[in-house]
Amino acid sequence: MSEPSRGLNAPARRMPPPQLIALREAHLADAVRLSAALDWPYREADWRFAFDLGQGFAAQADGRLVATALWWPYGRTHASVGMIIVDARMQGQGLGRALVSSLLDAARDRTVLLNSTKEGLPLYARFGFVARGRVFQHQAAMDGTVALAAAPVPAGVRPMHAADAGKVRQLDLAATGMDRTALLDALFGAGTTMVLDRGTGASAYACMREFGRGLVIGPVVASGADAAADATGLIAALARQARGRFLRIDVTDAAGLSPWLEKSGLPCVGSAVAMVREARAHPVDAGATARLFALSNQSFG
Repeated sequence: MSEPSRGLNAPARRMPPPQLIALREAHLADAVRLSAALDWPYREADWRFAFDLGQGFAAQADGRLVATALWWPYGRTHASVGMIIVDARMQGQGLGRALVSSLLDAARDRTVLLNSTKEGLPLYARFGFVARGRVFQHQAAMDGTVALAAAPVPAGVRPMHAADAGKVRQLDLAATGMDRTALLDALFGAGTTMVLDRGTGASAYACMREFGRGLVIGPVVASGADAAADATGLIAALARQARGRFLRIDVTDAAGLSPWLEKSGLPCVGSAVAMVREARAHPVDAGATARLFALSNQSFG
């Protein structure tokens, strides 16, 4: 008589519920796995760039990373949150709600911005986030058929010099209302920044860096009556340097550049809902003419 099979009727081992802990550098390699499962093209270098600029939370279950969330402070008044991921096998257990609650507690009384997928909208709405427009993701391989690299570049477009940094930070502050000094300094060191200078210093700027499947252009900020033309000119100048590479750019609906990018060979492949949770009123410079045309990416804004 054979021995009965062992464990056939035994109860399944119950894992303890995941606990939120601080996101650590040691988590980054596993974080790439989580984002890849969502078809987000983050490299470990992209996770490290985000981690070095901000801070966040992680959840582990049975020794395995199952959730992440990060936030980035912009001075004392604002913050952005993103890279909120919950492993598909752990969804429905309140992890997303716990992550967002922890992020908001950490951000304290700041106004918080995020860009949400359709699936995330109900969760963020429960925390008081409201929709403030859309973000359109455009991308393509920059082969010879993409007209963007042949678009006109206005006179005065040049590489950013160290002496331009202060003016660029002022432009960014006027366009966003946020002190993004740490983000800008990291972007300046990570890739290429171009400015438009018609003899009085930088009146527009645009960054491009390695990201995801290739390169990303953003932020793009321009000011004055010709801001839209200046923004497209800077994008075209950077696109020329991206020939042969995969290129992405995320533009706001308010910028009005999405139709131009489509015609220039960079199709829109998706969109997100821009949301904000106002913790308190912040003064707005009614005279500011600078405008944000493209994001650094959907997490940072």
